[in-house]
Amino acid sequence: MQAELLKFGRIEVEGVTYDHDVVIDGGTVRKRKKGPSKAHRARYGHTPLSIEEAIPWSESDRRLVVGTGVYGSLPIMDEVYREAERRGVEIVAVKTETACKLLASLPAENIHAILHVTC
Repeated sequence: MQAELLKFGRIEVEGVTYDHDVVIDGGTVRKRKKGPSKAHRARYGHTPLSIEEAIPWSESDRRLVVGTGVYGSLPIMDEVYREAERRGVEIVAVKTETACKLLASLPAENIHAILHVTC
């Protein structure tokens, strides 16, 4: 699957440009709905990735790629890591540009990712 961080705040996935964070669930792209995580913003200084979000857990691939932004600043709450461990899912948390390169080597149906497009 082709994904490219075009610039701060903009990403292209399979030829479609988005100006917001995206979630890829088995090749299907949707907007990241971070509203449930906003309650934790004051604690982190940034809206983190929390367990309250619709995380695309995979029972088959057992990997969740998290693009942590242009500068790698997206906080991932400890609860997310604990849930991943409970499910037997490895979290690969890297800057979004690196995450996009990683996705290029995977078949779309095996991609479960959250890509943050700013900080």
